[in-house]
Amino acid sequence: MLTVEIPGDFNGGVRLSLAHLVLDYNGTLAEDGALIAGVPERLAQLAEHLTIHVITADTHGSAAQKLAGLPVSLHILPPCAQSEAKAAFVRELGANLCVAIGNGRNDATMLQETALGLVVIQAEGAAQITVAAADIVSKSIEDALDLLLHPKRLIATLRN
Repeated sequence: MLTVEIPGDFNGGVRLSLAHLVLDYNGTLAEDGALIAGVPERLAQLAEHLTIHVITADTHGSAAQKLAGLPVSLHILPPCAQSEAKAAFVRELGANLCVAIGNGRNDATMLQETALGLVVIQAEGAAQITVAAADIVSKSIEDALDLLLHPKRLIATLRN
């Protein structure tokens, strides 16, 4: 569990109690099907505090191979209704216990549903609707994961 107290003017702020990290794969953790450097180490550190789920359409068909040996559970989606499938997945986990990171159009609803939604803008870009749905916009997956590894950065960004 990762707990972060976000100070604020309304009701004394917000307490995030996060148990699950839900991640998109291509465009978020990976570029052209290959994991981005630095991601495996960060996922290993975060797995000490969060249950990590990767939910993907697996565009390149390489997610299982690339994630082998990492402390994550992989969920491959069918080609249709992916946005709703991702949102339903976090609702099933308990959306208020989830932080989600994505970049694609099919990630927008998932980010909106969760207690904390982060969008990354990397080589693949990010869908505008997903940027609007996020609580935080990050320039890389490394930076987004580091926000969770160093929660005071979340406080600095989210305080009211």
